[in-house]
Formats: sequence, C-alpha cells, structure tokens
Amino acid sequence: MSTGDEMAKATGTRRFRRAGLAGLLACALLGPAACGTKQSPGAEAGGAKRITLGFAQVGSESAWRVANTKSIKDSAAAAGITLDFQDGKQRQENQIAAIRRFIAEKVDVIAFSPVVSSGWDEVLQEAKDAKIPVIVTDRAIDTTDTSLYRTLLGSDFVAEGRKAGQWLVDRDRAGAKPVRIVQIEGTTGSAPANDRRDGFAETIRSDPRLKVIDSRDGDFTKAKGEQVMKGFLARHPKIDVVYAHNDDEGLGAIDAIEAAGKRPGRDISIITVDGTRGGLTALAGGKINFVVECNPLLGPQLMDAVKKVVAGQTIPDRVVTDETAFDQAKAKAVLSGRQY
Repeated sequence: MSTGDEMAKATGTRRFRRAGLAGLLACALLGPAACGTKQSPGAEAGGAKRITLGFAQVGSESAWRVANTKSIKDSAAAAGITLDFQDGKQRQENQIAAIRRFIAEKVDVIAFSPVVSSGWDEVLQEAKDAKIPVIVTDRAIDTTDTSLYRTLLGSDFVAEGRKAGQWLVDRDRAGAKPVRIVQIEGTTGSAPANDRRDGFAETIRSDPRLKVIDSRDGDFTKAKGEQVMKGFLARHPKIDVVYAHNDDEGLGAIDAIEAAGKRPGRDISIITVDGTRGGLTALAGGKINFVVECNPLLGPQLMDAVKKVVAGQTIPDRVVTDETAFDQAKAKAVLSGRQY
C-alpha cells in the first residue's frame, strides 16, 4: 500500500470515529427516536407498559352524563391509564364504530355505556376474538352470551324504580281518591328506561288507586321532558303525579307545569331519578317531591376493574354502586357538598 493510501485510510478512520461519537451523543440527547428505534405508544419511560382504555360514552345528554364523563376522565388520569374517549352522541352506530376502532388499535381494555340494550353481540364478539376484554358500565346489555364482557359496573335500575314507586305507595297509603300518574320515560330501548319503568310498575301494582294514565319517551333531556309534559297537560285535565326517569326530564316538566299556571310539587307531585345538583336544588325548593339517587361517579371503580382485568385477576360479574334516595330535608343537608 502506498504512503498516500495509508494516509487516506487513517483520515477515514478518524472521521468514522467522530461520526460514531456524534451519533452516540445524539442518542443520549434526543432519545431512542434519534437512533432509529420507535417507542411503543403504550410504553412509559421506565419500560413498563401503560394501560390503554378505549371508552365509548353515550353522549352528553344530561347533567348526570356530564358528571359521569368527568369522573371517568379524571379517574383515568389519576390512575395513570391512557384514555381514548369517544362520544357516541346518543347513537348506537357511533359507539359500534368507536369499539371497532379500539379493536383495530389494539387497546388493552374496552369499556362502554350502551345507548340501547340490544344489538351488541357482533361487535363484542369481534373484541373477544381479538382477546380484548370488555367492561360494560352504567347500563346493561341484552345478550345471552355473558362471556362477551367481564363485568357490568353500575346501578340497579329496577331497584331505583321500586324506590320511586314505594315512596308513592307509602305517601298515599291512607288516601281514598285515585292517583293519576304520567311517566316521562328515558330513551326508548335503554336499560334504565326499561328497568325504571318495570320497577315502578311492579311496586305501585300493590295499590289499585295508583294508575299510570300516560307514558312517553323524554330521551333523558330537559327539552324533551318539557315537550312531553306539555303534551300530557294538553291531553289530561287532571294529573296528580309525574314520574320522570331522570332529573333533567323532571326539570323540563317543572317548566311546562309552571307555564300552564300550576305549581310543581304542590298541584302536581314530581318524582325523579339521579340526584344531580339541579334535581336536588328543585327538591330542596319544593318543586320536586322525591329523588332517587343514581350515582354517576363510577370512574374510580372502573379504573380499579381495568387494572384487575389487565393483571389477570378475577372480578365479579356484577358490581352494583351504593345509592340512596332524598326527601326535601335530606336534599338540603347534602346540597353544599354535592359534586355534580
């Protein structure tokens, strides 16, 4: 080899070493991406995999649902769980599309609150085939294959309807006159609407004076509750009681009753379900007579269930939230500390 060749080789070796040192420095300063390696989306800095939860919500149709969403988002952040949150805008097809996207993205767990109870088997079978566990929250689904989901976390809607009916039975036990009831139902086909209707009907059946004279879908919204109540008042010259499947519908009914020149809570008694700040405020003020609680703050329990499922632990098939009911005195006592 000539002297010129030896000098060129030595120069090249020095350049290679400098380039190598520069590359190592870039890796140290910029991280793995500068060295051509990609960190997985669910990985944390320490190498531990961060749990990813895909959640398909019903929508934002009521104060209860807004509080439920906030609880889920806040609890996921506190638990260190990555949340992919999708608002279904009260349409089942939107929720199904969201669940299919969660499957394609290979999230660790899928959870959803179903807008209606039926029609979920196909998409949940897809999740099962992909080995992604599913948790149903708030509302039950109608399926014969309970292996499609790990647990149902939420309220006992039938029990809520029974509490509403029992208050009315107890209040009017000594009365002799017929009690004419109108019912503002939740979204047609949803579990809370079905179950709150059935639990109420089952309980008031014990007193033949208590009669539901009309029942319509209020879609769990204040606007629709007001609209439905206006229709009731136009069709029925005498109404004694309104049973609304949630507070928002009951608040809408108040507006309609007042617009008709009647006094809500006095001329027409009102029973609602939820226990939101708005509902309890109306109860404390005497415009609603009785409120059955349905607790929306399910986030901490959901994140606990997610972690247990990912860890391979056994969880109960059904987790029921603890709830109460409110008369006027109890509403006044809890209002200042109400979170939703």
